[in-house]
Amino acid sequence: MTTDSDSTTTTPSDTPPPAATSPNTGLAGLQDEFRAWVVRIRGGDIGSVPAVLGMLALVVFFTVLRPDSFANKGNFANLLAQSAPYIVIAMGLVFVLLLGEIDLAAGFTAGTCAAVLAVVVTNNGFPWWVGILAAVLTGSVIGLTMGALVAFLGIPSFIVTLAWFLGLQGALLLIIGNGGTITLRDNKQIVAIANNNMTPVLGWLFVVILVGGYAAVTLLRAAARRKAGLPTQSVTLIGLKIAGLAVLFGVATAVLNTERGEVSAFVSNSLKGVPIVVAIVAGLTVLMTFVLTRTAFGRHVYAVGGNTEAARRAGISVTGIKISCFVICSSLAAFGGILLASRLSSVSPQTGGSSILLLSVAAAVIGGTSLFGGKGRVIDAVLGGLVIAIIQNGLPFITQEAGIQFTVTAAVLLLAAGVDAIARRRAAATGR
Repeated sequence: MTTDSDSTTTTPSDTPPPAATSPNTGLAGLQDEFRAWVVRIRGGDIGSVPAVLGMLALVVFFTVLRPDSFANKGNFANLLAQSAPYIVIAMGLVFVLLLGEIDLAAGFTAGTCAAVLAVVVTNNGFPWWVGILAAVLTGSVIGLTMGALVAFLGIPSFIVTLAWFLGLQGALLLIIGNGGTITLRDNKQIVAIANNNMTPVLGWLFVVILVGGYAAVTLLRAAARRKAGLPTQSVTLIGLKIAGLAVLFGVATAVLNTERGEVSAFVSNSLKGVPIVVAIVAGLTVLMTFVLTRTAFGRHVYAVGGNTEAARRAGISVTGIKISCFVICSSLAAFGGILLASRLSSVSPQTGGSSILLLSVAAAVIGGTSLFGGKGRVIDAVLGGLVIAIIQNGLPFITQEAGIQFTVTAAVLLLAAGVDAIARRRAAATGR
């Protein structure tokens, strides 16, 4: 017996879904997208909205109070370089946090790997690239060990990484020596990573590749979804996103390509161009985002973080996913340690210590990654790292009191965690 619904059923090629193959364009399309966005926000899916709003508020605040010192070209470049180590370490922490786990040793993993780099290139005279490989390999081994203890033995990640937090402090002292420092100033390639700039031409080429790549991926993905009869964003919104990204990166590059050094008839200290470290962070962001959003591994990470038992019953190797995430976290911590060593041109027993771990965790959480697992993106680390860097960079222009700086950072972190908790409660109430 054929029902009415059966008789009217058609294929996508017969009658395409209105929001899929025939998306609204112009103002109507934007209105639909905005209404859908508001519904998601009300349902608890706030994403990185708090981080973006907080970043804008902080920039306006410090610019109004200290326009000459905070809002200048030199400080803008310094802020980007200053945030890079936190961002890279936070990227790795995103993978672990997505599982509902934690890595308390990420800071000293960065310091230990930086010490390995310094010993290899300075004390033993190996080429710079050998030192970098040795540092990253050291980070991978550390992550593999921690992940195996968590996944195979079932020891809580808090305990395992706390033990490594203490043990790596000892390892760092043994490698460098109590009170000792290994300098990297003679290794120009290592120092250049966090301190040198691209030429203006390379800077513009970098922007073209970045924006062009984003446009190509976005348009191809939208076309594929539309062809499959799946909902996709309006053409107008996609165009506005590409244009906005081009304007943002274009303005930033134009500012950084202007002279911010001291050049005169008596002094020639030219300083212009996009910092090399910006390209490194951008490359890692694209790579890690691809891993999380375009691979089966990334989907399995979200599945394990959302419901471990359900993921296991679905045939996902929970043990392998956990170990892999800890390896990625520690490997990215090694990259963060390389950036720290490059920026300071040396490695000491304090490298990776102090508040490096806390600020990196704060960066991931402030950016929008949930401490409960299952929710987060690599871009969260970038946004949160910039918020942390703006606070750390702007507050000294207002007060030199370290207590106030720590208090403000703590308040921002607590606010971000509170927003996440409220959002999760709202999402549970609305069934999202």
